[in-house]
Amino acid sequence: MAVLSWKHHTLIQSLLERGPLTEKEFHFIFTGITGQNPGTHQGKFNDYLLKINRELSYVQLDLRACRDPYDGRVYFGVVNNVSDDQSKLGTKYSVPQIAFFKAIVEAIAQDVTAEGTICNLDALNIKLENQDVPAAFKNFTMSHKEKTLNQLVKDKWLCYTEDDNIGLGIRSILDLRSWFHNAGVPSCQVCNEAGFKAKLCPNDGCAVRIHHYCLKKRFSQKGMLVCPSCDTQWQYQPPKAEPIEVKDEETEPVQSQPSSNPGPSQPSLRSKRKRQRLDNVETAGCSSQASGANRKRVTRSSAHPR
Repeated sequence: MAVLSWKHHTLIQSLLERGPLTEKEFHFIFTGITGQNPGTHQGKFNDYLLKINRELSYVQLDLRACRDPYDGRVYFGVVNNVSDDQSKLGTKYSVPQIAFFKAIVEAIAQDVTAEGTICNLDALNIKLENQDVPAAFKNFTMSHKEKTLNQLVKDKWLCYTEDDNIGLGIRSILDLRSWFHNAGVPSCQVCNEAGFKAKLCPNDGCAVRIHHYCLKKRFSQKGMLVCPSCDTQWQYQPPKAEPIEVKDEETEPVQSQPSSNPGPSQPSLRSKRKRQRLDNVETAGCSSQASGANRKRVTRSSAHPR
């Protein structure tokens, strides 16, 4: 068993204290610690990650990278390798909060339109009757759900998009890779990662889906692209929705730290904006958006994850 140096420990600690970091942020920390740029010393960088992962494997953790399908950026984070779904959230969240989170993830991941989001009102109206939750915990009020949503966004398990819908946060994308596979979420045809947020083949009878950033890369190389399955020509348009980071307006942005207190959620950071959004959500067409998605589901029923 090799002994990690203070440099390895600092890299691990930065991810544990601050949560998932963008590639740029993580590379900046690596350069500050080692004096070497990963861009010009890729082998050295990979050696550090390999040595760290060998040691983390003893405690069933893994340092991994992934690309966020909402903004296309690469992130690094330390994740739990235990295959228990609820262990992903640890003990900070209560049983109904975990069930609520799981229901949102399932709704997003199993949507055959591959929009990668759920309407805010639809998320708040999710009921826990279909979840494995004791009867005593099923009385989960709307206020509890709003607070839970804000906390999940703050902790990067979920994210808000520019159109005020809810998407999966970077921690979910990093941590739930095995769950996506086991749940039968269709993969991107190019990178083979979960395609819950992707572009569908224009041919309604074809189940192929490709991430927006994978499409962008393919189009920049070829100028045009045809479906690898049915030969239908694809057209690329940049995605509209990107995740919005939640910041405390009263203080400077700080490093997010793990909490040992399993008590009530922190005060809402988006309460004023959320009240405005909930007041206007009926006129914003949330219901019509959901009905539109249902119409798409009829034409793509064969592609529904099983």
